Amino acid sequence: MNTTTMQRVTESAPPHDIELLPGVTDAAQAAGARLLTLFSPHARPHDRAEMLDAIRRNEQASLVGLREALETLRPGIGWVEEEQETAPLPPGEWWVVDAVEGNVNHVHGMSDWGVSVTLMRDGMPALAVFHQPMGNFTWTAVRGAGADINGRRLKVSDKTMLDAAIVVTGQAEAGQQEANRRIANSVEHMLQHALLVRTTVPSTFPMLLIAAGQNDVFWQVETVLSGIAAGILLVEEAGGTVTCIDGSPWYPGKRDVLVAAPALHSAAVDALRTTH
Repeated sequence: MNTTTMQRVTESAPPHDIELLPGVTDAAQAAGARLLTLFSPHARPHDRAEMLDAIRRNEQASLVGLREALETLRPGIGWVEEEQETAPLPPGEWWVVDAVEGNVNHVHGMSDWGVSVTLMRDGMPALAVFHQPMGNFTWTAVRGAGADINGRRLKVSDKTMLDAAIVVTGQAEAGQQEANRRIANSVEHMLQHALLVRTTVPSTFPMLLIAAGQNDVFWQVETVLSGIAAGILLVEEAGGTVTCIDGSPWYPGKRDVLVAAPALHSAAVDALRTTH
C-alpha cells in the first residue's frame, strides 16, 4: 500500500481498520491478478451458455483465494451470502464481496471489471477496497480517513447546477418489469434536467467516478449490496452525499440508492421524485 495513504489513514481511522487495510488491499490485488490471467480483449462468447460458463470460471478463480485470505485476516467475521444482499444485515462485522464486479464485461473483453471488498460494521461500510486490474487502479477508503486512488486523495465534484451535471444510472436484473419501468421513467425525467444522462453496468464504476469528481450523480433501483457497498464508502469519504432516491437515509436492505455531489443532491431528489 502507498506510504502516503498509510500515513493519512493512520491519523484518524480506528486502529483495527488501519491494520486491516494493507492485507485487504493485497488480497484484492491478488484476486485481480488471477482474473487478469484469464482475460482476453478478444473474448466474445458465442451464446448465453458460453458466457455463463466463463462467468462461473472467473468467479471461482477469484473467490477461492480471496475468501481464504480475508478469513485469515479476520477470523470469525460474517460473510454476506447472496440471499443477504438485499436484506438488512444483523449487527456486527460482515465481509461484502463481489469477486468479479463487472464479470459480464470481463468475458466480453471489456476493461470495466474488478474485485470489490467491503467490511460492513453494524450496517455501515467501514473499509473498502476496489481493485481494477486493467490500468492497475486500486481505490481504498476507511471511514473517517478519506478515500484514495493509488495513494491520491479523492474529492467529489463541486458543481452546483444539475444542468451542468453528468448523471448515471444502471440496469436492474433482467426481467424485473417494475424496476425497468422505474429506470426508464427516471432516465426520461433526468434527460430534462441534466447535461448528460448515461446508463451502465456494473454500479461500482460510476460511483468510483463520482468519488473522483468526474461524474456527479448516480442512482440505482433494485440494488444488490455487493455492487454498491464499496462505492458508497468511497463517495462518502470523498465528500459526497448518500441516501435513498427519495432522500431518506440509506442502509442495507433498502432497495435503491442515490449518491451525488453535495450541492446537487437536493436537485437530484427533486428530479427523481416521481420515479419512486
